Amino acid sequence: MFTDEEYLRRKVRVLADYLFGPGAGDVLLEGEVRFEFSRRTERLRHIFVDGKLVATFRAHDGMLALTIEGARRVKRALPFPKLRVVVKEEASRPVAEGRSVFAKHVLYADPDIRPGMDVLVVDPNDNLLAVGRAVLSGEEMVTFNSGIAVKVRSGILREKAKSKGAEEAQ
Repeated sequence: MFTDEEYLRRKVRVLADYLFGPGAGDVLLEGEVRFEFSRRTERLRHIFVDGKLVATFRAHDGMLALTIEGARRVKRALPFPKLRVVVKEEASRPVAEGRSVFAKHVLYADPDIRPGMDVLVVDPNDNLLAVGRAVLSGEEMVTFNSGIAVKVRSGILREKAKSKGAEEAQ
């Protein structure tokens, strides 16, 4: 049988492979893994690898929500254009700061993207800008000229500012 730790690792690995593609679970959990649980419900809440938060376990649907660090790891496992939304150069900075992606700024989107999925937002050179939740399907993102395509959860510039502020506070 599995220990609780082994069971959780396996559960998260399989879930990540299901959500993001084969191999994503292995890359996401590469390193020293620590699970954090809710004090009140004792359910899994956060997944840390090498001291960095990589994903949050969403209680309402049992899925994983990636952080920027988690998105970096998953991106390494997935060939371009899997799970990616490519935005125009002019939209790169606002998206990296954490602003939503509008359909008019989308150059390309993986046609397998469905509303509600976590997606990686990248620039035309496949540099990670943000991670967020798709509002439209991949096909709709490319064909629509208005509306929000991706609600950005976290942009790389906002994360850098947070970590810089945390370092200065110490």
